Amino acid sequence: MTLLTRHQGALLVLMFNLFLVFSGIGLVIPIMPKFMDSLGITGGTIGLLIASFSLTQLLCSPLAGRMADSIGRKKMIVFGMIVFAISEAMFGFASWTGLLFASRMLGGISAAMIMPAVMAYAADITTKEERAAGMGYITAAITTGFIIGPGIGGYIAEFGIRVPFYSAAAAGFFAACITMFVLRESLPAKESIPDAPSSTVERRGLVSQLRYAYREPYFLSLVIVFVMSFGLANYETIYGLFVDRKFGFQPKEIAFIITFGSIAGAVVQVTAFSWILNRFGEQRVISFCLFFAGLFILLTLFVHQFWMIFAVTFVVFLAIDILRPAISTQLSMVAKDQQGYVAGLNSAFTSLGNIAGPIAAGFLLDLDVNYPYTLACLVLFVSCVLSIRARRRSLQGTPASS
Repeated sequence: MTLLTRHQGALLVLMFNLFLVFSGIGLVIPIMPKFMDSLGITGGTIGLLIASFSLTQLLCSPLAGRMADSIGRKKMIVFGMIVFAISEAMFGFASWTGLLFASRMLGGISAAMIMPAVMAYAADITTKEERAAGMGYITAAITTGFIIGPGIGGYIAEFGIRVPFYSAAAAGFFAACITMFVLRESLPAKESIPDAPSSTVERRGLVSQLRYAYREPYFLSLVIVFVMSFGLANYETIYGLFVDRKFGFQPKEIAFIITFGSIAGAVVQVTAFSWILNRFGEQRVISFCLFFAGLFILLTLFVHQFWMIFAVTFVVFLAIDILRPAISTQLSMVAKDQQGYVAGLNSAFTSLGNIAGPIAAGFLLDLDVNYPYTLACLVLFVSCVLSIRARRRSLQGTPASS
């Protein structure tokens, strides 16, 4: 009996929740240019809005993870979906900047509540042999949400610029009800919890992890993660605003480009990613992807026709979709017996890049429409140089952090 057969109801509910959350994050991308115009807000404000989501998620995730262990996975998922629904409704109703920030920060809190609880639930109901398959289903829901979200936002916006947010809020409340009445609590009995890992490495707080990360042999890889995330977040944050201001694209056109590029990337992940990594190695793939992402972001500044814009965006998205799992795989290979600790550092450095990148992109956009992508390509080229340096030191057998 397969994992999906034995736990079909639970896994489908978990996947539905994550699909909604990440669709809600993505649907704003094609709508944002028109939404900005209707409220009269600047690119700098948009960057701060997006960064506020990542910041609250980063700060709340450790506490939310501990709460999922103490009060239960189901309660955290239900509460998180309710907070998500409220945040989407607030964003739809918002007519002043303060409410927009409150909405995005609530959205970050909801993601922090939902993600650890869902991951813990999936771990509770799977054996060690089934763990990879269970996490694969969860990851598929996240990826699908990111893919479908911009498309949903672009097409629903035809009925009104605020309709996508109200739709996401209604779906969030519906998912919370389904979770409350269908999902069973999976938290193990209290007596078994003391056996959980208690090493100082795993229990070290977020600030301490970041403070002492420079001592680790994989610190240069973490620097690459931060710089890469900064550049990619810079690129993705203002994509809709860039093509709207420079080429006059409508939400439906923006949604089409992003959705098609994301689907192509997902197909490559499923069908060819393992072969690419086995054939060329993680570090070489990372260097190539960083180079081509930077190069085609640079080309974005010089193309004008729709099909050329579509082509360069497709290559950038493809490079990004190969790059992200390659980085995670490379870090997991050097983590050895510190998988959880290194995964946490990877997530933390990614979040820091996701906070700084949108802020820089938004304020640069207000100065000149081309400045954010000029910075993004420079940052990715720097990341490429750092990755080549890390690969050479690895081949020489010297620590990457020295």
